[in-house]
Amino acid sequence: MAKSIKSGKYVYFFGGGKADGNESMKNLLGGKGANLAEMAGHPKLKLPVPPGFTVTTEVCTYYYDNKKSYPKTLKAEVEESIKKIEKLSGKKFGDIKNPLLFSVRSGARRSMPGMMDTVLNIGLNENTIKGLIAQSGDERFAFDAYRRLIMMYADVVMEKAAGIEIKGKGIRKVLDEKLENIKKKKGYKNDTELTVTELKALVKDFKKTVKTVLGKDFPEDPLQQLWGGIGAVFGSWNGKRAREYRIIEKIPDDWGTAVNVQAMVFGNMGEDSCTGVAFTRNPGTGENKFYGEYLVNAQGEDVVAGTRTPAPVNEYSKNAQSKHLIALEKLMPSLYKELFSYQKRLEQHYKDMQDIEFTIEKGTLYMLQCRVGKRNGIASVRMATEMHLEKLIDANTAIMRVGPNQLVELLLPMIDPKAEGTNTIIAKGLPAGPGGARGRVVFDTKDAVTWAEKGEKVILVREETSPEDVDGMHKSQAILTTKGGMTSHAALVARGWGKCCIVGCGDIEIHENTKTFHSKNGKIIKEGDWVTLNGTKGFVYEGSLPLVDIDLDKNQSYKDLMKLVDRVKVIGVRTNAETPEDAAHAMKFGAEGIGLFRTEHMFYGEGSEQPLFLLRKMIVSKTESERRTALNELFKYVKKDVKDTMKIMKGYPVTIRLLDPPLHEFVPHDANKLHHLSKELGISMSVLRRRVLALHENNPMLGHRGVRLGVSYPEITEMQVRAIFEATAEMLKAGKKAYPEIMIPVTCTVNELSHQKIIVDRVYKEVCEKMKIKKIPYLYGSMIETPRAAIRAELMANVADFFSYGTNDLTQMSFGFSRDDIGGFLPKYMDLKILPYDPFQTIDQDGVGELVKVGIERGRKAKPNLKVGICGEHGGDAESVKFFHRLGMNYVSCSPFRVPIARLAAAQAALEFPRK
Repeated sequence: MAKSIKSGKYVYFFGGGKADGNESMKNLLGGKGANLAEMAGHPKLKLPVPPGFTVTTEVCTYYYDNKKSYPKTLKAEVEESIKKIEKLSGKKFGDIKNPLLFSVRSGARRSMPGMMDTVLNIGLNENTIKGLIAQSGDERFAFDAYRRLIMMYADVVMEKAAGIEIKGKGIRKVLDEKLENIKKKKGYKNDTELTVTELKALVKDFKKTVKTVLGKDFPEDPLQQLWGGIGAVFGSWNGKRAREYRIIEKIPDDWGTAVNVQAMVFGNMGEDSCTGVAFTRNPGTGENKFYGEYLVNAQGEDVVAGTRTPAPVNEYSKNAQSKHLIALEKLMPSLYKELFSYQKRLEQHYKDMQDIEFTIEKGTLYMLQCRVGKRNGIASVRMATEMHLEKLIDANTAIMRVGPNQLVELLLPMIDPKAEGTNTIIAKGLPAGPGGARGRVVFDTKDAVTWAEKGEKVILVREETSPEDVDGMHKSQAILTTKGGMTSHAALVARGWGKCCIVGCGDIEIHENTKTFHSKNGKIIKEGDWVTLNGTKGFVYEGSLPLVDIDLDKNQSYKDLMKLVDRVKVIGVRTNAETPEDAAHAMKFGAEGIGLFRTEHMFYGEGSEQPLFLLRKMIVSKTESERRTALNELFKYVKKDVKDTMKIMKGYPVTIRLLDPPLHEFVPHDANKLHHLSKELGISMSVLRRRVLALHENNPMLGHRGVRLGVSYPEITEMQVRAIFEATAEMLKAGKKAYPEIMIPVTCTVNELSHQKIIVDRVYKEVCEKMKIKKIPYLYGSMIETPRAAIRAELMANVADFFSYGTNDLTQMSFGFSRDDIGGFLPKYMDLKILPYDPFQTIDQDGVGELVKVGIERGRKAKPNLKVGICGEHGGDAESVKFFHRLGMNYVSCSPFRVPIARLAAAQAALEFPRK
């Protein structure tokens, strides 16, 4: 039995100053359909939009729910809308004398540039082409439109939508090669140079090839073409590239896409026609300047495909590749003025930067699309803050306008200026994606994916990218193309992801047969060779150049945004730190304390040799007396590390986790170090080896670690706590602020907390007496990382002043997954939708999140003012931060680099989910 549709209306018409829908109906009409309706029908706009209609997203859902069939009344609604278009245009679909042609495009509620299919010039056949020639007076144009239809239709409808898998080259590649062979034979650079005779022969050859390769004739019936196009767009929603893009962008599968059918207007009707893409502000920098590109005598696909170098719409849009080309404002000044006024009106209307597509046909301007423009993080922050200063949007809108993960791009490393100054640029292109990146060259998307999965850093080098390359693009460190402009596919997708990207790099020539590229200065770069890209300037360097962090103090837009953020956010943001240097780094990013200071990391890295030796000495000691001797020697190092960190934090709370890892992790395996240790302890190597062997555990992550060490060896807890209290007391006596929080790890019962609290209280009293100080402010708390601790939180809160959820281990113990070994099965789980996402990156709200929720509720039942935070990696994940805000947490803690992301996510959470 067929599943029904909610609304009962399947087709929404727009055109002639009227529209059935509007911009608010994106869920039903998709972004493109809703904006076409808005542009065509809103009383304050009524722009020159070619008439058309939108088949709703509900039909897409119906299509998949009902074995790829349509609602019974859909055909009648489509035919009724065609009649309306015919009336407005004065043309008739399928008519021999005055044919109406259609474009068929996708349109999901959120922009998925190039991920789904488009077919142009629907309605052309051996008969209607005669009418198109009569209409236009241009036989060459008509056959150019016809060959485009055959190429697109054969590829999109007859091969992909039909599910035909061809061994070797697909039909589009075969037809493209035929076109390129003619151009090569004739010495043509551009498609526009083909003569009408050559195009006629090409159309004939294309049809014959389609029959040979696909086993079917290209359809002559216009209605068959139209319904084939509609079905293909719906089919492309579940195409490989669309699915991959949805996974990357976290777009739900059940949204579906709408289909937009629109009367064709032609930018390829000669030198007085063109097509272009433009942005109301620069999408690469955020500057408030109209920016765009266009091609004379072309159709829309030519601009984004990057097969021809597009010209700038104005002087501002000129770049190294287009500086010699005539700007639209000079070529067609009156039409540019009209376009400029429309883009101004659109930005004022939508109150956001717009990405617009336009076509000029024989001196008449048409607006084909507008949508919120993709932008990189740098541009996003600048636009949001400048629009707020311009009073176009309010502060809350400015905060919500920037995606938290976009801030990563502001923190992206750049090439070390010293290294860049001493290395020679081997090629220059257009700077389409900011930051610096280095990697090994690959020329194929599959290779990019394979190499990246093996842990290699790769840079994907292509003549041009297509939607088929999306997985390889995402897995690469950066993208380099020889063709295309700032509105090409590679530029649009990279900009949306904030990925380093250089396009239109004509200084290099790719040799696919040898898997090399040759630069103009004679350099030959082979597959696997290292190159470094400066995506901010468009420079390519040979080799692997060092990268350095960017200075946020010089970014005024970022500072303006963070001022707005800090006025709004409720939940605090701290950092996880391993060294005093980490703490200093996090302070620059706006951290409000340390939520997790891992004392054990003083035993690694620079200056760690002596403290690590003393720790090892303590570990392999056999008696308490031996252990205390080693701990007394270690004490000054721990105290200095704690004190240095608290100095940097200037009175902000510092949560210090007592020693957590299993002791065997610190034991040396090097023979020389073992000899040194045995000599220091005055024992033989055989005795030492027996002691080391005794530390071995089958499952150390669930073994003798965390609080269990403090219970077994109370002197370990005593030494650390004494170091913390003495460091704090010394700072207080020196007139400096310090506020430590002592955190006990891996607890599962209140009895562990009580046992350790007795030690803490005794040492506290001893230090106060020794330092002659009345009070040392501090908190005593527990890391909640076992399910039992979360469930027994009411009892734990009777002893603890605070809880800090260690969501890494809590996730590990709740799922029964080892986070070090999930690579073997988790990707499959996500592919099969067994799990929607990686629970170690985004908190599992239904399971682990429920444990956190229960723990907070029970803890605060016992102690209403219980402070609660989180110190797992989830503290830097935007969606997780919003969840923790809703649970009423006091703070989140994350790595220094992700502090700005957490701050913005916290502010957005406060606006989306106001606390009572």
